[in-house]
Amino acid sequence: MAKEKLIGQATEEQIKTWKEEHGDVFKIEVEGHVCYLKKPSKRILAAANQAGRNDPFKFNETLIRQTWLGGDETMRSDDDMFLSMAGALDDLIEVKVAEVKKL
Repeated sequence: MAKEKLIGQATEEQIKTWKEEHGDVFKIEVEGHVCYLKKPSKRILAAANQAGRNDPFKFNETLIRQTWLGGDETMRSDDDMFLSMAGALDDLIEVKVAEVKKL
C-alpha cells in the first residue's frame, strides 16, 4: 500500500537540493500537512530573540519565517497548526553539552 501524500510534501529531489544548500533539513507534520525548515543560524536565533522580547509569539513567527524552506502555507496561517508547529521548534535548536574544567 502506497503511503498517502501529505499536503505540501516536497519531492526527494527537492529535499536533496535543500540539504546541499542548507545542511540540516527538518520536516514538521501536522494533521496531514507538512512543512520543511532549515537549521537556524546564530543570526536567525538572534533576530528571533530580539523579536520575541515583547511578544513571545514573535519568536516563533520569526524563527519559522527565517527557516522556512517549503511546504503547506496553511501551516503558517492556521492558528492551530501554527501552535502545533511552534511546539516542535525546540528540536531545530540542537544544544551540545559543554564541559567546564577548572585548571
